[in-house]
Amino acid sequence: MTGPLLIDRDGGVATLTLNRPSSLNSLSVELKEALVAGLAEVRDDPAVRAVVLTGSGGAFCAGQDLREHAALLDSGDPAPLRTVAEHYNPITLGIAELPKPVVAAVRGMAAGAGAGFAFAADLRIGGPSTRILLAFAAVGLAGDSGVTWTLQRLAGYGKATELLLLGTPLDATAALSAGLLTEVVPTDEDVLPRAHDLAARLASGPSVAFAQIKRCLRIAASSPLAEALDAEAEAQARCGATTDHRNATHAFLTKQPPTFTGH
Repeated sequence: MTGPLLIDRDGGVATLTLNRPSSLNSLSVELKEALVAGLAEVRDDPAVRAVVLTGSGGAFCAGQDLREHAALLDSGDPAPLRTVAEHYNPITLGIAELPKPVVAAVRGMAAGAGAGFAFAADLRIGGPSTRILLAFAAVGLAGDSGVTWTLQRLAGYGKATELLLLGTPLDATAALSAGLLTEVVPTDEDVLPRAHDLAARLASGPSVAFAQIKRCLRIAASSPLAEALDAEAEAQARCGATTDHRNATHAFLTKQPPTFTGH
């Protein structure tokens, strides 16, 4: 397997694998650019109805490639953190606003921006080796990749403050308790298969409804109730016009399992 990002398709599921295992899948410019492009590719592919995000080897993602970053600092680069606007912001939005469900298979370490990418996913599956670390302050930084937005929505304001100020590492059990993982499976070998199983289940579901659920949740997270209600009304109108809604309603009434086509 070559290239910093691998994209594999299986039915309606696309798996994006960060592929720098020798550096715990740390985020080089090459990998970040590939991830921006890869997310756009699966977004625009109508055959893809759910996405798995994972890392090769024993880690999910250790965050920024600090050797690459240190070289920028040593060179006197006037904007050594422009990668936040150029890469991290588009990647985080690409995950969070993807109109398809995203499942993060979080084996091993998820640190810094790597944790941010996992938090931006819709579901997060961990295993015994899963570790969450937000050590931005340890290197004199504030936080990026959406962690100040996603973290407090997942774990609450107080826990988000603690994790960002103190850089307290969390093991899988603590991450699950804090709401940062959806599920912890018994072994690390189970993490990716479980993520694929969930993604396959979602890929066979009502794609239009899933896209609207994600959109409404984003709107409701930062809007007054009236705006959230307007978004719901628009979403229901869109979903109500789909073949999936009509067929699933008839299937419910006849006590048959629904079949969703994504239309």
